[in-house]
Amino acid sequence: MTDIDVAEENKRRFLDAFGRFAAGEIEVLREIIREDFVSHSPGAPAGRDAWIAFIVNSPIAGARLDLQHVIADARFVVAHYTLVPVEGPSETVVDIWRFEEGLIVEHWDVSRPLLP
Repeated sequence: MTDIDVAEENKRRFLDAFGRFAAGEIEVLREIIREDFVSHSPGAPAGRDAWIAFIVNSPIAGARLDLQHVIADARFVVAHYTLVPVEGPSETVVDIWRFEEGLIVEHWDVSRPLLP
């Protein structure tokens, strides 16, 4: 596969998982995240199962996720979206996901309150 093919496949896998997660299917995270996953977000635990438990108890679980942009290359998928929680203010979020062999192995993010 060329780098372009890998980028397109990673983007496809991400979009499928994002859509399923946004629809409430939390278990999709086990399909796309490798067990030794590392998140670089403050307070987020390492390891797939610990991170999923963290996410289930965070404002993102149950929030509406409005995807704005997705950019991919052979190693990374970058997503920009609006997070509209059940309670509290909306945020604009950028997630960076590093892929290896079709699975997410690393994550970074930034978020800011959505300005009117």
